[in-house]
Amino acid sequence: MKKLITLTLLGSLLVSSSLFAQDDKSKRPSPPAKASETLKSGAVVTIDYSSPALKGRVIGKDVEPKTGEIWRAGANEATTFEVSRNVTVEGKALPAGKYAFFVLTAANGEATLIFNKNFDQWGAYDYKKSEDVLRVATKVGKTSTSSDRLTYSIKKDGRVSLTWGTMEIAFNVQ
Repeated sequence: MKKLITLTLLGSLLVSSSLFAQDDKSKRPSPPAKASETLKSGAVVTIDYSSPALKGRVIGKDVEPKTGEIWRAGANEATTFEVSRNVTVEGKALPAGKYAFFVLTAANGEATLIFNKNFDQWGAYDYKKSEDVLRVATKVGKTSTSSDRLTYSIKKDGRVSLTWGTMEIAFNVQ
């Protein structure tokens, strides 16, 4: 009887510890990351995302962004873009708040930045255009060096950059 109780407790412990390990997002292949900056205007911009690695894959062929497809601009849960005050993105008004951030690339080298009110979603699977708060056009650029991990950076002057491989999508927040 003691052996049965001991084995049952041990089994329960192993199951609960493996479930806990699955909740540890830092162990994911695309771990969580954050970029945050207080702009000169006093607005705080925070981007929460999961940072995938290329691992030899090709952007647009093996991994997102793929032309004409909505992309979560990261991995796992939808990337979130949060501003503490009303701001403008490339001159267009974005109210203070938290948004899902998506990107839609086109074959002509343009990208549409999408700020969607449904920030609590997995990827872009439940994306609905009707929930967009703002769409902004920008260009997809190239960097001189390649980055295996997707990374966001925010500068005090409001320049926000998403870099991955040699791709860079940059825009201004004021």
